Amino acid sequence: MSNILEALIELPAEHEKNVFGTFDEHLKTIEKTLNVTLVSRDGLLKILGAPERVEKARRLLEQLLELSRRGTAITAQSVNYALSLAMEEKEKYITQMDQDLICHTIQGRPIRPKTLGQKQYVELIRKNMIVFGIGPAGTGKTYLAMAMAVSAFKNDEVSRIILTRPAIEAGEKLGFLPGDMQSKVDPYLRPLYDALYQIMGPDSFAKNMERGLIEVAPLAYMRGRTLDNAFIILDEAQNTTPAQMKMFLTRIGFGSKVIVTGDASQKDLPADSVSGLDIASRILKKIDGIGFCQLTSRDVVRHPLVQKIVQAYDNYEMKNKNAKGRRTS
Repeated sequence: MSNILEALIELPAEHEKNVFGTFDEHLKTIEKTLNVTLVSRDGLLKILGAPERVEKARRLLEQLLELSRRGTAITAQSVNYALSLAMEEKEKYITQMDQDLICHTIQGRPIRPKTLGQKQYVELIRKNMIVFGIGPAGTGKTYLAMAMAVSAFKNDEVSRIILTRPAIEAGEKLGFLPGDMQSKVDPYLRPLYDALYQIMGPDSFAKNMERGLIEVAPLAYMRGRTLDNAFIILDEAQNTTPAQMKMFLTRIGFGSKVIVTGDASQKDLPADSVSGLDIASRILKKIDGIGFCQLTSRDVVRHPLVQKIVQAYDNYEMKNKNAKGRRTS
């Protein structure tokens, strides 16, 4: 029979709810994942289990307690991510996640990178003129880029924000929709509006839109322009053609910063078309001033179920790719 170790952590009452979670959901997740027993009584948290697992749980809980002391809200996602770091003996990185404040939403909620991948992404944006953020849905590619854009705008680092997306069906297939071209492409741009509303507030967004300081437009509107002193975000870049991507990247002027985001696994282009994002990723990687950040399912910060869905699809696609490789060899 293996030895059972017991460890104690002092956990002040004011931090219990944050660290434990609603109905102790965080504790239950830690118990199940690390195969330990957690018992809370009179300001002390007792950890019982195999020695190496008790030590891992102790380090993890101390890191979560430190986050709580700093005023960081501990979510199910942050606990799951902290556990994944703990399994790799990387607990020391847990408390680094809340040190990089980008800005606050209109409700006062802090916007920070929540994973090591997101932290690298934000650091690349600060250091480079052009950054490609590539990864699956829910990894914060667009939202963090938007927060960085708003922060730069408020700090007078740029004079305007330009947000664009390819509306790949903005030709004949949209002809049946009522209204002018702007109302036809608005559904494609809605996620960008939603993020700006949350970060800036609708009043500030509307005022800056009227003054021309914030522009949200389909990619086709970028042709023939030179974009100086602007923070420019190209979203859903996997749906650009190589010609569109080249056109966009050659619009960049002095004093501008550009973020290109996309998910290479969710292309809406015709089956025989090549993605401009794929081509750019291959030919621009060695150019100084251009950064590439590859986010993965581990960087998903939506509901934990989304992370599992993304991982399941990744596994399925990898299995199919391997099977196809065996058939052709």
